[in-house]
Amino acid sequence: MSIEPSLERYSRQMRFPGVGVEGQKRLRQSRVTLCGCGALGTVLANSLVRAGVGFLRLIDRDFIETHNLQRQVLFDESDVTANLPKAEAAARKLRLINSDVVIEPVVTDIDRTNILDLVADADLILDGTDNFEVRYLINDAAIKLGKPWVYGGCIGSHGQTMTIIPGETPCLRCVIPAAPGPGEAATCETAGVLGPAVNIIASYQANEAIKILTGHREAINRDLIYLDIWDNVFKKFSIARLKERGNCVCCAQRKFEWLEGEHGSQTTSLCGRNAVQVSHRISGRLDFEEMARQLGVLGQVSFNRFMLKFAVDGYEFTVFPDGRAIIKGTSDVDKARTLYAKYIGH
Repeated sequence: MSIEPSLERYSRQMRFPGVGVEGQKRLRQSRVTLCGCGALGTVLANSLVRAGVGFLRLIDRDFIETHNLQRQVLFDESDVTANLPKAEAAARKLRLINSDVVIEPVVTDIDRTNILDLVADADLILDGTDNFEVRYLINDAAIKLGKPWVYGGCIGSHGQTMTIIPGETPCLRCVIPAAPGPGEAATCETAGVLGPAVNIIASYQANEAIKILTGHREAINRDLIYLDIWDNVFKKFSIARLKERGNCVCCAQRKFEWLEGEHGSQTTSLCGRNAVQVSHRISGRLDFEEMARQLGVLGQVSFNRFMLKFAVDGYEFTVFPDGRAIIKGTSDVDKARTLYAKYIGH
């Protein structure tokens, strides 16, 4: 097989009949939005950049901590020391892996005000998140815009994934009509999470992405895949009949309740962190230098262009330029709002 020099690095991938030269060229022209750059997201980003996607937008609201390193494969201890947001740190690593891929890191919280803009120019949306609120927003946006997306989730030793093609397959709300209520589902704080489970689920997602982006929708997985690597369980659940019922609020009735703000909140308890994120969007950007001057009387303050950090009364604050803050030391959202108003003042 004669391979043009610019594609040589993908030679082994192109020898697989499902990809070939034409499929590789399609990959190189593709645009992907990846929502979340934690456990699932770093494996997905790593796989797709090595596979040769043309453009990858990485969206994540969070920063790196030492406990992330157990399963978030793009990060190392130097990223923790450097105080980098996950999206920025991942982008730097990915550019070293494949400089031909355009990487766009976006440090923000995905919500109903920005999701459509973040996915509008994408050929595919990938779920690397850890919460259902964002997944339902992705689902609404994908169905509204007619864009395929791949859902994935992991907790403990098990995980699940499904591929959603608007108009062809059931959507997320066909299969999971409503998000679990508070205390109804395990979290990584209560159940933990095994790195190998994350890698397997994310690898399924990445493989589905390659099928879609190379033009092989006939090969996609049309079932819900579930596995538990500790108990050696692998199952496929047929879900096609759920779409055939024709009464899904989202894909049948085209009511985009999450996009329209009928569900969801602007304050989120973060998985496994004893922390709360408070979203408080402002016009412009916060002046970290002035904030550091004011907060300096309370204790040590550090900042760079990505975030400002300070600690007071046993709570740790990480503040982002858009006014968003992660407050560590409480899982009480009302307490977090009070602390935000007390120390940040917006």
